[in-house]
Amino acid sequence: MLEMRKDIFADERDDNLNVVGKGVQRQDMPGHVTARSRFFDDHAFEGLLHLKVVRSPHHHARIRAIDVAAAERAPGVKKVLRGANVPVNKNTLLSLINFGKDDEPTLAVDKVRYKGEPVVAIIADSEAAALAARKLVRIDYEPLLPVFDVEEALKPGAPVINDIYPGNYFEYHERFDHQKLRFGDVERAFAQADLVVEERYQMSPIEHAPTETNGTIAAPEHNDRYVVHSCAQGLFFSLGTTAKILNLESNRLHFIGGTVGGGFGGKVDSLTEPLAVLGAMLTGRPVRYVLDREEEMLYGSPRGAERIYVKDGLMRDGRIIARHIRSYFDAGAYTRLSSYAAIKCTAHVPGPYWIPNVSSDIYVAYTTRCPSTAMRGFGVT
Repeated sequence: MLEMRKDIFADERDDNLNVVGKGVQRQDMPGHVTARSRFFDDHAFEGLLHLKVVRSPHHHARIRAIDVAAAERAPGVKKVLRGANVPVNKNTLLSLINFGKDDEPTLAVDKVRYKGEPVVAIIADSEAAALAARKLVRIDYEPLLPVFDVEEALKPGAPVINDIYPGNYFEYHERFDHQKLRFGDVERAFAQADLVVEERYQMSPIEHAPTETNGTIAAPEHNDRYVVHSCAQGLFFSLGTTAKILNLESNRLHFIGGTVGGGFGGKVDSLTEPLAVLGAMLTGRPVRYVLDREEEMLYGSPRGAERIYVKDGLMRDGRIIARHIRSYFDAGAYTRLSSYAAIKCTAHVPGPYWIPNVSSDIYVAYTTRCPSTAMRGFGVT
C-alpha cells in the first residue's frame, strides 16, 4: 500500500510514515512562547485615535431620535459617526459572490434588531475620552416586541424583524423560502421500516470566545491609500466588504493579516474593518477599533442556534432506509453566513450513511438575536 501511494502521489509525499506516533512541533509555537508572534494590535502608529461604539440596549426597538451634540463637544473627540456618514450603509458578506441581499447596516438608522447592535461611533484621542463621550450620546428608543424563537418568527402576524426579508425567512434566489431535498420514496420507505424513530434536537448559540477579540487598526498611507492591520480570518472577504461599504476601489486598501489569536470561524464577518478605515479617511489619522470582551459576546457573531426535527426509518439489521429532516437555522437579525449553513446542512442530511430515501426542508429564520456566522463544521456537525 505504501509503495502504491508513492507511485500515485510521487510529488506530494515521500515518506515512510515516520511521523505517526511522534510529537510534531507546531509552526507557530516558538513565536508564541517567546512573545515574538506579532498580532494586529502590536503595530504602533503615531497620533493613534481610538474608536468606541454606542450599542443598542434593546433587542428590538425603533430609533426615534439621536442626539450627539454633547459627545461632539467632549474633550478629545475628533469625530462622531452615524449611519448617514457610512457611504454604503447596508451589506451582507456573501453579496460579494452575488448571494443574498444587503440587509445589515454598519450603523443602525431607523431600528435596532438585536441587543448590542452598533448605532453611533465615537473617535477620540484616547480610549478613555471615547468611552466618556459615548456616555453623552442620547438615543430615544421605542421598544418593539422581540422574537427569540425560530418557529414563532415564521408564523403569520409575527413582528417583522428584517425588513429586507419581511417574511422573516431568507429567500434563496429571491424565490424560495427554504432549502429542499428529495430523493427516493420516503413515505413508502417509512411504511416498510421495522421501526420509525422521531426526535427534536435544539442547539443553542455558541460563542467562539477567542483570546484575541475582533479588532482593526487602519491608517492613511501614501497615494490616497489606507493600510489595514486586521485579525480577520478571510482577509480578501474583509477587503472586499470594506471597499464596498466605503465605496472605494479595492486597490486603495492595503490589508495585512498575520497571527490570529483564535478565530474558529468567528472572524470572517468584517465587524471592525469598515469603521476603522472610515475613521482614518475622515480624520486623516490612524484609528484603532477593538472590541472589548462584552462587545465580543454581544456583537461578535456566534454559531447560530439550530432546531432540527429528525424522523428515521430503521431496519432491524441496522440499516437506515428513510430519513426526513425539518430544520430551522436561527440567523439572528441579519443574514451573515446562516444562508450558507442551511445549504451545507441540506447537502449533508444523510450524514455518513447510505440512505436510499431522503427528504429535508431547511429554513433560515430571522429573530432578534445577534446575527450568526461560521464556526468550524457549522451547518454539518
